[in-house]
Amino acid sequence: MRGLQPILKGFAGRSIAVRLAASSVFWSFVILLIAGLILSTLYRENTERAFDQRLLVNANTLASNLVAPGAPDRDLGPIGDPRFELPLSGWYWQVTRPNAKPDEVRSSKSLFGGQLPALARSGNEAFGQIRRGYGKAPDDRDLRIIERDIDLGEDGRFIIRVAGPADEIETAVRSFLFALTVTFALLGLALGFTTLLQIRFGLRPLANLRSALGAIRRGEAERIAGEYPHDIAPLASELNLLLDTNREILERARTQVGNLAHALKTPLSIIVNEAENAPEDVAAKVREQAALMRDQVNYYLDRARAAALAGTLGTLTDVEPVIDGLARTFAKIYRDKDLAVELAIPKGLRFRGEKQDLEEMAGNLIDNAAKWADGKVVVMAEVLREGADRARIRLLIDDDGPGLPEAARSEMIKRGRRLDETKPGSGLGLSIVSDLAALYRGSLSLEASPMGGLRAVLELPGDKA
Repeated sequence: MRGLQPILKGFAGRSIAVRLAASSVFWSFVILLIAGLILSTLYRENTERAFDQRLLVNANTLASNLVAPGAPDRDLGPIGDPRFELPLSGWYWQVTRPNAKPDEVRSSKSLFGGQLPALARSGNEAFGQIRRGYGKAPDDRDLRIIERDIDLGEDGRFIIRVAGPADEIETAVRSFLFALTVTFALLGLALGFTTLLQIRFGLRPLANLRSALGAIRRGEAERIAGEYPHDIAPLASELNLLLDTNREILERARTQVGNLAHALKTPLSIIVNEAENAPEDVAAKVREQAALMRDQVNYYLDRARAAALAGTLGTLTDVEPVIDGLARTFAKIYRDKDLAVELAIPKGLRFRGEKQDLEEMAGNLIDNAAKWADGKVVVMAEVLREGADRARIRLLIDDDGPGLPEAARSEMIKRGRRLDETKPGSGLGLSIVSDLAALYRGSLSLEASPMGGLRAVLELPGDKA
């Protein structure tokens, strides 16, 4: 079992289809191998038995000739098969007495003066028992030999040996093994093909379930539809229930976040209004702190809303219309700078998330670039493939402004950090983008732009239609 552990670990991450196919191929090979060994052994035994039967017929003929009157002292003559008359043909017979002298041995002409080897006897062997085995011919060919004892009473005992070429047995066995190998190879291919068909047919419901989940993730469906086998149907039902529960939780989160926003904004507005009646220095301080509180409230409310929505399945947003609308808006806002916003967004690029979050992230980045640009902002997008059904989109926002030292880039993403207090803003823009991107398992980084200014690199989960 320890030897199988590395193999089993190698299949730990494989698909069910691969595991089933590998298991089927392995056990089919083992079964066919065992069956081949058994059949080849049985065929060899049957071939030897049939060959021995042919030799035994000749041995019985010799025994009959010995029983004839006067036979023990005369030539036994031919026994029917002409191969016994051809020198060194491989077919031989020999009749001799126990412990006989060489000149008392009678044999076929094919032996050409040689002798057949005696077969080994067991200690408790009864007289007359037929012995079978292999030996060497005078020309060193392998022989299959039959040996039996004959007791003629007053004429004494005789040992009859009949031999034939063993290569006939080997040739027959090799032919059988070749045919068996070809047959089992074709059978193995047929079994492998039918196994693949069975696996595809058997796992089709799981493939359908995966397609249904993919449709939900891509925003093409809201629930898992269709009928499934009774052992998979509960899984589909539980997934639908989970989706419904998730939607209910998200709706409640949206409602609570909205209620909290209204509950906090109203007291802040009252505080600001009441501050108008206070001395100017007090009023200015209250307005400043109220604005800061409003920014902080909006920041954390946005984070709470995004955290609830980031895990929503099936929400897709087209990137091009959102970026195009933002570009037109900021071109108007910064028209005093004669700002040019150039776009390079591929058609069909989609963000896997809420439209409002994409507007928040891209809007903050374009706004930041527009503030510091001398006159040009470029927004580019591309898709990064991570697998057959997984992709990420990368937004590149470049400006031709003064740029930012490398040491200060990571600091700018922290909450509340501002490069220049003379520029409007609360310092929360980049931190909001970074936090939102992290909620979607994305990232924000700042680099040097080829245009001389700053480049913001925003990576998000996405897709391309």
